[in-house]
Amino acid sequence: MKEYKLTDWLPTTKKEIELRGWEELDVILFSGDAYVDHPSFGAAVIGRILEAEGLRVAIVPQPNWRDDLRDFKKLGRPRLFFGITAGCMDSMVNRYTANKRLRSDDAYTPDARPDMRPEYPSIVYTQILKKLFPDIPVVLGGIEASMRRLTHYDYWQDALRPSILQDSGADILIYGMGEKPITELARRVPPHTPASEVLALVQDVPQIAYLTPTALKPQEGDVVLYAHEECLQDKKKQAANFRHIEEESNKYTASRILQQTGLQTVVVNPPYPPMTEAELDHSYDLPYTRMPHPKYKGKRIPAYDMIKFSVNIHRGCFGGCAFCTISAHQGKFITSRSKESILREVKAIMELPDFKGYLSDLGGPSANMYRMKGRNEDLCHKCKRPSCIHPAVCPNLNTDHRPLLDIYQAVDALPGIKKSFIGSGVRYDLLLHTTNDPQTDKAAREYTRQLITHHVSGRLKVAPEHTSDRVLRIMRKPSFRLFEAFKRIFDQINREAGLRQQLIPYFISSHPGCHEEDMAELAVITKRLDFHLEQVQDFTPTPMTVATETWYTGYHPYTLEPVFSARTKQEKLAQRQFFFWYKPEERRNIIQELRKLKRDDLIDKLYGKRK
Repeated sequence: MKEYKLTDWLPTTKKEIELRGWEELDVILFSGDAYVDHPSFGAAVIGRILEAEGLRVAIVPQPNWRDDLRDFKKLGRPRLFFGITAGCMDSMVNRYTANKRLRSDDAYTPDARPDMRPEYPSIVYTQILKKLFPDIPVVLGGIEASMRRLTHYDYWQDALRPSILQDSGADILIYGMGEKPITELARRVPPHTPASEVLALVQDVPQIAYLTPTALKPQEGDVVLYAHEECLQDKKKQAANFRHIEEESNKYTASRILQQTGLQTVVVNPPYPPMTEAELDHSYDLPYTRMPHPKYKGKRIPAYDMIKFSVNIHRGCFGGCAFCTISAHQGKFITSRSKESILREVKAIMELPDFKGYLSDLGGPSANMYRMKGRNEDLCHKCKRPSCIHPAVCPNLNTDHRPLLDIYQAVDALPGIKKSFIGSGVRYDLLLHTTNDPQTDKAAREYTRQLITHHVSGRLKVAPEHTSDRVLRIMRKPSFRLFEAFKRIFDQINREAGLRQQLIPYFISSHPGCHEEDMAELAVITKRLDFHLEQVQDFTPTPMTVATETWYTGYHPYTLEPVFSARTKQEKLAQRQFFFWYKPEERRNIIQELRKLKRDDLIDKLYGKRK
């Protein structure tokens, strides 16, 4: 087991900086999360990437924004810039339930304390730093900022907000996974460049957004959105905007996006191409300790406990689910790590003090997309479909599971690994998809059996999300018939192997397009399949998803046709109750609702025929 010393973490205090013999810093990062030196925590990744460039980097995790602001002053001025992230989660999703109730814990905080970050840390931290150090450039990044780079609906304020650049006052916003743009910014910005001059040096860097002081004239090839003020007046224009935003987020060669807001223009440069295998390996091979900073000794960080024995093997997701932000942040193109890099990380995990031989996850945004991409990549470079598997699997997509089976076998062969589990969600539509290649189809069957017999810790998570095909089409999810087919295979393999494992399906209520009657039918169908649902959620509108734009505007961004959504608290709770038809306390209300809907037939199916 490797012994670590304090200087193996990025410094967080003046004392730690002095231990390294540094007199000044190049970049100071502020994070809404606790500092866990692990590749699943964005601030640690950006800090290590900059450190690998030879820069002196420090992190200030969860600074106190309520007192005399000493946390923001304690490390002084950086030579290049301040970097800010709200953390691994949107702060408002982290802080509130779908019904806007305050959560009692925060998984990214020591001992899950719920009061260690403000609402919208991206805005709060930036405004504080701009007041204290107006001449130092501020670079904003992370999921919260990334999803708010243009006009967006904010569910918690119930308002259409302009780009977070305007609300925060940051000089530059990095969207998506930030290793490449932050590295380029650090290379381009000379020491002690005033904030007022930094934009002129970097405005052509890919994957950044910025605000011009005056309206900007479009260039040939630019995508010009409706202005923020037009969207405030006309929801259909906001819906129409989003189609362009999503398409440009998922194109290999995208266009620059412009949106006027007041007298200024928000400019979103096209993203970098997907990282290469070597670039992704580099990000994961940096010298992380893989542990929380020693300052948290004796305290539990729940989010770290969830991932400390897990390995992320690829980046990106081509599912394009309507309610998900992954493709808007990571993109739809898959970048996979090399087998060598994955095995190096597994061996590093085996050195952790409390590792007992069990890996909790060998996965990614979706568990089984490793190495999957277009057979003819020239076709992919021209494609602007947001999903490679909806409404049907693209015939150009290589869905071969053999590379993934090879990874599982290589990991399981390591001495000291007793078992590797798959904790990420599995796309069963990829497992059931048939191709013209017998070897690919055979590998899918082999993967399914291997997964169920060797990599499930008693419960396999999958996400059908709904039972209504009409709702599922709006969600960009496959027909529920595929889930039923997968369940039959799951049950059969368990019987043959003498196993008693559970399939744990995830479902969403109140998604755009979903009516109470759809939820009632969901209850009947899941009862028939003998599920008592537990992994359920009420749809929460989060910035920059098709579902949120549909929910807020009332129009689907791709068709501009009206779509019903349950909007009030009462409507949402009326849908949610059907998940729990089996609870005695819900029975009376459900029966009353079904009578209102004139669906006595569903009452009989849920509770039996009445005398």
